[in-house]
Amino acid sequence: MNVTLWIIAGLLAAAFLAAGLMKTTQSKEKLSASGMTWVDSFSPGMVKTIGALEALGAVGLILPAVLDIATVFVPLAATGLAVTMLGAVVFHLRRGETKETAPSLVLLVLAAVVAWGRFGPYAF
Repeated sequence: MNVTLWIIAGLLAAAFLAAGLMKTTQSKEKLSASGMTWVDSFSPGMVKTIGALEALGAVGLILPAVLDIATVFVPLAATGLAVTMLGAVVFHLRRGETKETAPSLVLLVLAAVVAWGRFGPYAF
């Protein structure tokens, strides 16, 4: 199970780091033109904040465990990312975007599994 949690955390970290960097480095207009129309409901600063939190969460999933320093941050980062994805699911459902809800829901479940495992029976 430890290996499975590492794999899930690695995949989550890659996905959230890519998404976070994209949101922090590209303009709101470019993101909207690429199909992320949800950004039109937020200010440019809020989009950058969401991206920065996603990138920090990605780092928090891996770095503390690799360095074996303050490993409690791994499940905390996973919990934070799960809460972020819960917000995304609710946001998309309220907008009637059921198709856009699926990726957020998958990431929510994966982050919750890492949080459960690292807080619970498979803590470092």
